[in-house]
Amino acid sequence: MTKETIILFDLDGTLIDSTEAILESFAVAFKQFEEEVPEDELIKAQIGHPLDWMFLKLGVEEEKIWDHVAAYKQHYRKISKAKTVLLPSAKEAVERASEFAMLGVVTTKTAEYSIELLEHMGLMDYFDVLIGRENVEHPKPHPEPIYKALERLPHPPEGEIWMIGDTCMDMHAATSAKIKGVAVSCGYGTVEQLSKCSDLLCKNSLEAVTFIAKK
Repeated sequence: MTKETIILFDLDGTLIDSTEAILESFAVAFKQFEEEVPEDELIKAQIGHPLDWMFLKLGVEEEKIWDHVAAYKQHYRKISKAKTVLLPSAKEAVERASEFAMLGVVTTKTAEYSIELLEHMGLMDYFDVLIGRENVEHPKPHPEPIYKALERLPHPPEGEIWMIGDTCMDMHAATSAKIKGVAVSCGYGTVEQLSKCSDLLCKNSLEAVTFIAKK
């Protein structure tokens, strides 16, 4: 297999676990505006969506959403490196994938912070492109983030293109972009949910990469 193959990774729940940093930053944002902090499970159920969408779904009035987003980001940036960890086997997955594929990250997180996190973890050099929330008008499940990533990667028409992600938003984006998707159950999507949106389900990103390598 040559590097005609492209593998795009989601970030949260696929390669990293930043749950603690996310929950803490949401709590800070709600408290800053003297509002009741939603229960952790309600917040976690929205992870993978853009921040503005998450705050809307958590009951914030539309005109106040971007103030909450700003408060969240201000705190998140301070704590994200200390309170984010690589998921088990994630580093091995990226290293293995880089042996036969060009790699990218497609995330609804802010690209700037995502790059900082991956540099901190010693993984950014493996990726040829990273598309974050500020790089697109329409985030996942829209295919635009995948299209943007592919625009920045040279690939022949016959090259295989894969998306690895932990939510149905990742799988729907892959389907809409007409690329192949592999769901992983190590993140925020349940096996039941993922089984409804993907024919391919692996335990983690390493298992997904190993599967792709054998295709």
